[in-house]
Amino acid sequence: MQWLMLQKEVPEDFVIATGLQYSVRQFILWSAEELGLTLKFAGNGVSETATVSAIRGDKAPRVNVGDVVLRIDPRYFRPTEVETLLGDPSKAKLQLGCAPEITVQVMCAEMVEADLEEARKQSILKKHGCQENLSVD
Repeated sequence: MQWLMLQKEVPEDFVIATGLQYSVRQFILWSAEELGLTLKFAGNGVSETATVSAIRGDKAPRVNVGDVVLRIDPRYFRPTEVETLLGDPSKAKLQLGCAPEITVQVMCAEMVEADLEEARKQSILKKHGCQENLSVD
């Protein structure tokens, strides 16, 4: 979509979105599922946490049942936070002929896999004596 936007004779603004809405909690649950983790949420608002209640597989070897893997931290609240965000991709679809090719769930799975691969690389480097974070970005 970005390439198609750059091909326009006159610059225009386009919303690149799925047109579907999901919560942060859903994204967290999809991420946990990709790692083989089942989470249990407790508390409300800034007191909410997520604890690992079950583990399948070996994608998260340092995580144990009972570990708290999520805490709400008000330091990361945006001062002008909105209750809901939903992008309308209709202009991009109409004028550029583009629509999302993957679902948000597939994108989440790809992001988790990329992070796992980076963690594996860092683990190998550390195992062989490299103590610095050597990102390949």
